[in-house]
Amino acid sequence: MAYQLQEINQRIRADAPAFLAECDARYHSRVVAAADKIVERMAQSPIVLLSGPSGSGKTTTALKIEAELERRGVNTHTVSLDNYYKTRDPATAPRTADGEYDLESPLCLDMELLDETFTKLSRGEGVIIPRFEFTRQMRNDAKGRPLRLEKNEIAIFEGIHALGPGIAGPHPEATRLYISARSNVMEDGVVKFKGTWMRLTRRAVRDYNFRGSDVAFTLSMWANVRRGEKLYISPYKDTAHVMVDSSLPYEVSVMKNYALPLLRAVPEENQRRGELLELMGAFDAFEAIDPAMVARDSLLREFIGGGEYQEEKSVVL
Repeated sequence: MAYQLQEINQRIRADAPAFLAECDARYHSRVVAAADKIVERMAQSPIVLLSGPSGSGKTTTALKIEAELERRGVNTHTVSLDNYYKTRDPATAPRTADGEYDLESPLCLDMELLDETFTKLSRGEGVIIPRFEFTRQMRNDAKGRPLRLEKNEIAIFEGIHALGPGIAGPHPEATRLYISARSNVMEDGVVKFKGTWMRLTRRAVRDYNFRGSDVAFTLSMWANVRRGEKLYISPYKDTAHVMVDSSLPYEVSVMKNYALPLLRAVPEENQRRGELLELMGAFDAFEAIDPAMVARDSLLREFIGGGEYQEEKSVVL
């Protein structure tokens, strides 16, 4: 679906709080639909694979689905596939055509261990969920956590490669979800703000707020991220049992408060200056919304901070 710029601005001027609440409720209905499908398929498998490209809101969506399932009495564990990255070995690490490490490749993940983990969990056997230490760029299995699924329990494994053939392929019985910001904002039949721009903005703001990276660095990585999506993620989205659109009609109006100052600070000589100017111009068409109005349980809080969904409540290490 697509959102209409004129309607967004009109709703903000008329009653912004009601507009935000309506958008959040619409997104929550998508979460409920995903939980419905998981419950429907629990007899087939206790494993849920949740995929989506960078900036799609996988973590918050997974935790919201977890909360909805817990409300129904289904004990749920959310596990980040990031913990299954292999310690990098220069001799065997996947590389791009120009010889650089291909950090977007699913071959960076320990697929044999994931296969074993899914099989054992489905049999009711215990496993150790490893921990990948990004500061040291190595996996530390000694700091892993035990997990065993009892009756009426499931595990959600979320990550960009969850639906790829090396992970989902050996386990077709698993329930598969695909999350992405899929909606553009239109005006008179013209795209005013792309869904991919929403994800880029989310990532840029999150990288700046929580990962110490400026927008210039995020932009320099974006082309490679998009390359990885087209090769390793998007081709498998149609295998999902449920697709969840994580875009929020109000998010551009909130994000302009964060993104515009960051974009304006990028030096003029930046090689992606043209794209920056186009993106900055797109923000100007939207009425601004005070970020303080954003609910603490909003998906957008994953990127701007101040949210109530904390990864520590699950096995997201």
